[in-house]
Amino acid sequence: MNKIKQGFDFSSSPKVDQVGINDRIARITARSIKKESKMQGLRMALNMIDLTTLEGADTDKKVMQLCNKAQHLHDSYPNLPSVAAVCVYPNFVKTAKECLKGSGINVASVATAFPSGHSSLKIKLLDTNIAVDAGAEEIDMVISRGKFHEGDYNFVYDEIAAIKEACGSSRLKVILETGELGTFDKVRRASDIAMEAGADFIKTSTGKISPAATLPVTLVMLEAIKDYYYKTGVQVGMKPAGGISNSKLALQYLMLVKETLGKDWLTNEWFRFGASSLANDLLMQIIKQDTGIYQSKDYFSKD
Repeated sequence: MNKIKQGFDFSSSPKVDQVGINDRIARITARSIKKESKMQGLRMALNMIDLTTLEGADTDKKVMQLCNKAQHLHDSYPNLPSVAAVCVYPNFVKTAKECLKGSGINVASVATAFPSGHSSLKIKLLDTNIAVDAGAEEIDMVISRGKFHEGDYNFVYDEIAAIKEACGSSRLKVILETGELGTFDKVRRASDIAMEAGADFIKTSTGKISPAATLPVTLVMLEAIKDYYYKTGVQVGMKPAGGISNSKLALQYLMLVKETLGKDWLTNEWFRFGASSLANDLLMQIIKQDTGIYQSKDYFSKD
């Protein structure tokens, strides 16, 4: 297993200026957006969504239904962008791959004892291998938050590095579960660990606890990505997940990304929303902007 590079001390991660973070967010949320830019942002956000079903009651038919929605967001409204990916448990990856064949939509899979992260490394690697072998292009793993809170940062780093190796060519999104970390300083430290260990994306949350994604926490993670890019030249993606259900909030996230990292991150290769319920609101807003008329929610599937 890989080890933390000699001389690197995660306890020395920069302290976060909480006042400065909250001030930036207050200025973002007070801003208005012109119609042309709003339409561009709505379509961009739709193309960044990971449609997700991660429930104990999931079935093959439910996964097939979600994949159908991913490919047919609104058939009577042409030229809509597709979502970025469909995210499922490892045992449903094969079903999703078959349904999405030829669509250009990726299959993502959670792994590593999602959502708790409490299992042995052997089981976590097996979980990852099952998803990758079934064809998942993306793996969403959860860190061992218990070990993080104990201060065993080497354990957290080594585990991420091992999962990254098991991913092969599949991209790795590392879930910090920021609602359990407690402070901005801990979010920053966990972000640094994940990126140093090889994360292709850092992700806020599993979506299973509250609070999930927030604008302030996302800004802390974006600043960590920026510092890492300046230091290494390596681009790392960002995925806020959970609690993002309306278009106005999604557009605020996009503004935050553009002003912190620049336009190079404004593609679904480097930014995602883990927010399935967001898709319908974006569709309603896109059609409203284009036609001047709101369609009823009954015109859109819930799953």
